Amino acid sequence: MTDRYESPLSTRYASEYMLNLFSQDTRYRTWRKLWISLARAEMKLGLPITENQVKEMEEHIEEIDYECVRQREKEVRHDVMAHVYAYGKVAPSAAGIIHLGATSCYVTDNADIVIYRDGLLYLRGELLKVIKNLADFAMKYRELPTLGYTHYQPAQPVTVGKRATLWMQDFVSDLEELDFVIGSMKFLGCRGTTGTEASFMDLFEGDESKIRSMNRMISEDFGFEECFSVCGQTYPRKLDSRILNCLSSIAQSCSRMANDIRLLQHDRQIEEPFEKNQIGSSAMAYKRNPMRSERICSLSRYLMSDAANAQMTASVQWLERTLDDSANRRISMPEGFLCADAILRLAQNVTDGLHVNEKVVENTLMEYLPFIATENLMMEAVKRGGNRQELHEIIRKSSMEATAVMKSGGKCDLPARLAREEAFGMTEEEIYELLRPELYTGRCAHQVEEYVKELEPLISEASGEMAEIDL
Repeated sequence: MTDRYESPLSTRYASEYMLNLFSQDTRYRTWRKLWISLARAEMKLGLPITENQVKEMEEHIEEIDYECVRQREKEVRHDVMAHVYAYGKVAPSAAGIIHLGATSCYVTDNADIVIYRDGLLYLRGELLKVIKNLADFAMKYRELPTLGYTHYQPAQPVTVGKRATLWMQDFVSDLEELDFVIGSMKFLGCRGTTGTEASFMDLFEGDESKIRSMNRMISEDFGFEECFSVCGQTYPRKLDSRILNCLSSIAQSCSRMANDIRLLQHDRQIEEPFEKNQIGSSAMAYKRNPMRSERICSLSRYLMSDAANAQMTASVQWLERTLDDSANRRISMPEGFLCADAILRLAQNVTDGLHVNEKVVENTLMEYLPFIATENLMMEAVKRGGNRQELHEIIRKSSMEATAVMKSGGKCDLPARLAREEAFGMTEEEIYELLRPELYTGRCAHQVEEYVKELEPLISEASGEMAEIDL
């Protein structure tokens, strides 16, 4: 317990990996790695920096005196310079060359890019696990007929597995977008206060090839192939917008799936995992609320709205830079990642334990199938010598009567009503023979098989057992 506010994203929802990735320790250790990379590149390109200075910096990456930083920042009102000061205290021989030629955004922005890249790569793995779970589920139930819905009204049957492929396809679209974002990310490099690299023109005595080499060395140290071609003081905030849009897209897919599951659980057709001792309601002990799916929808709503922060920030950068993005980004970007992480962890849990109540699915379908099959029944009756227009009127009248019975709480008796009509020319048994659900699901089973086969390379990437998730 604590008497201070803590974000539920960190105390209840996000993974240890994501919490560590966006921790202050990771952020400031990355700053120090950036300072080391800069110093090493400058040394190799002929500036008066020694191997011993770089080595001393490397030896003290982890040794961050936060009390020293706090006191220094209180004096100078500048977080980066406070960290430069504290680093120089533990690496005194290098104190005079740390941050040489750089501006604050060299460490703040490049560190953010590294952390965001690593966060996206982690989320990619989590997304693949959801896709694999759904692929397994879709294949298992690829042939199980279920009532289809349009406008949430009964429609032509599909299969349980085919419906899951609709969710899968959304997630695959998200994966494609995620791969594009990761693949197109670039590094800021060390570009100076307004992106002109003027300080390095001075340090390298006008040798532009050395400046390009320095930035290439630094980028490669952190796994990036290139820097942004041009920039102001910061990296283009369009990158933040692109990232949060991608995370929002994942939230949209998760919410769509979770809402579908909530609707189906209301009808008892499908249920999300429910532990033996789980309590559904404090007052109504019998309840089995779809609380994981509800939580997915709730968190997804937050993440979809969070994306607007990056859009607004990107639209008001004011020439080479403005600081009104800083406070916003400190909140909106980490929380976007933590929220996406939480949603995908929940989605993994739900898709790994979805339970299908097959008898309920069958009963629900059979309640409406006689109405859905009336055109087929009419065509069969025509083949047996019936008059199409006369049969149409019989079906219309009988359907209205059967519907009235159902609205009064009775069961669908349409087959029996049609069998009693002499002009229909079919017994009730013959009618039910034409009401076999598998006759009405089209290519659903084959569509599932074809789609899962298409995704085999992706599914194989999600190999290995999932760790148990405590939710």
